[in-house]
Amino acid sequence: MSLLIRGGTVVTADLTSRADVYCENGKIVQIGEDLQVSAAETVDAGGQLVMPGGIDPHTHMQLPFMGTVASEDFYTGTSAGLAGGTTMILDFVIPDPQQNILDAYLTWRGWAEKSAADYSFHVAITWWDESVHKDMGTLVREHGVNSFKHFMAYKDAIMATDDILFSSFTRALELGAMPTVHAENGELVYQLQKQLLANGINGPEGHPLSRPAAVEGEAANRAIRFAEVIGVPLYIVHVSCSDALDAITRARLAGQRVYGEVLAGHLLIDESVYQNPNWEAAAAHVMSPPFRPKEHQEALWKGLQSGILQTTATDHCCFCADQKAAGKEDFSLIPNGTAGIEDRMAVLWTHGVNTGRLTPEEFVAATSTNAARIFNIYPRKGSISVGADADIVVWDPQATKTISVKTHKQNIDFNIFEGMQVKGLPSNTISAGKLVYANGELRAVKGAGKYIDRPAYHSAFNALEKWSKQSQPAAVVRT
Repeated sequence: MSLLIRGGTVVTADLTSRADVYCENGKIVQIGEDLQVSAAETVDAGGQLVMPGGIDPHTHMQLPFMGTVASEDFYTGTSAGLAGGTTMILDFVIPDPQQNILDAYLTWRGWAEKSAADYSFHVAITWWDESVHKDMGTLVREHGVNSFKHFMAYKDAIMATDDILFSSFTRALELGAMPTVHAENGELVYQLQKQLLANGINGPEGHPLSRPAAVEGEAANRAIRFAEVIGVPLYIVHVSCSDALDAITRARLAGQRVYGEVLAGHLLIDESVYQNPNWEAAAAHVMSPPFRPKEHQEALWKGLQSGILQTTATDHCCFCADQKAAGKEDFSLIPNGTAGIEDRMAVLWTHGVNTGRLTPEEFVAATSTNAARIFNIYPRKGSISVGADADIVVWDPQATKTISVKTHKQNIDFNIFEGMQVKGLPSNTISAGKLVYANGELRAVKGAGKYIDRPAYHSAFNALEKWSKQSQPAAVVRT
C-alpha cells in the first residue's frame, strides 16, 4: 500500500518546509519537493499543513471504574481520535487492589485488540508486594512498558500510599522506567467529602469543593520530593492548577527532571459548570481534578507556552447520563470522567495557534512530539521523517465547525466543548500509511491498531535531562 501527500507544508516540532510526503507499507519513505513517484492513493494537501498525527498520552477506554464501565471502548474511542487527528493513545492498565498486575495488563491487552489506531499502556501500581516488584520487571523487559502510574487519590480503592510510592519509584529507577502520578491528596479529599456531605452539600457543586487546588499542589510537591530523593524522573498527569504548576516550576528550575501534562479541558473550561442548575449538565463535568477558577487557566497556558508543561491530553473517560446518575444523592459517587479525544487538537489550534499563544511548531510539540520523546518512541512516532511510522494528519487551518454532541463520533451523550466554534481541523488522517479519515468520512478499521513497545530508558534518562534544559529538544536515545 502506497500513499502520496502532495502539495502541503510539512510542520514538525522543529521546522516548517514545503514538501511532499510519500508513504509505503506503513512507513514514511521519501520527503521532498515535487516527488516523482507512483502511488496507489494521493492526498491533495495544497494550502494545508502536514503534521505528525496526534498522540494522546492519557486516555481511559473501556475502564471499569466506580461501579460501572466507561462507555467508550478501544474501537469507538480510537476511531473518534482518528476523526480528530489523533493517531495513537497511551491508555492505562489499572489493577484492582491485590490483583496481579501482569494479569491485569494481559486483560487490557485483550480489550485493546479492537483498536483502530496504535496504542500503548501505562500500568498503575495500586498495591505492593514482591510479586508487584517482579512483575514490573517483566512488564518493562518483555512487554515494552516504560511508565507506571500512581493514583495519590481515591482512598480505600486504588490510592498509592507513601510506602507504595517509595517502593515503586525505586523499582522504576532500577528498571529504567518513568513513574507518573495523579496528584491529589487522597486523605484530604476523603475528609472534605465527608464534611461536605454532613453539611448537606451533595450535588455536583460539592465535587470541586472537596478537591481544592491546594489538595493537588500538596500531592504534586510530595511526589516531586519523592522523585528527587530517589533520583528518578517524574511525569505529572492532568496538571489543573497554579499550585501544582508552581511545584513543577520550582523543581525544573532546580534541575530536576519533572514533566507536566495539561488537559485541553482544563485550559478552556472553568468551575462555573458545577453551578449549572441542570443536575445532568453539572454532573457531566465531574472529573478529577475538577475544572478550576479562570485564573488557573491563564497560568496553565503560560506553563504550556514556557515549556514548563510539555504535553496536552484529554483524560478521555466517558460516562453517560445514566451512569453519572449513580451519584444523584451523593456527589462522591458520580463516576469521574469526561470526553475529548476527538476535539483536543481542534480546540488547542483554535485557542492556541489562532490566538498567538502557540506557534504551529509548538502545537505539534505539545500534541504529539513531546509525548513521543518523553515516552521513548521518538522518532518512530511524533515526527515526519524517513523511517517514521506513517501516522500523519493533513490540517486545514481554514476549516471551521461548531462542536456538538449531535455530530461528534465519541460514544457519549455529552460534549464538554458543546457549541464551541473552532477554526482549524483535520481534512485527512493517515494511520500506518492508510487513509482512515478523509474529508468527513471516517474509514476506521476495527483491529487495525498495533500495540507499540516503549523501550526502557536507562541512558535515555540522561537524554531526557539534556532535552529538558534545551530550547530545541533533542531526541531521546532508545536503548
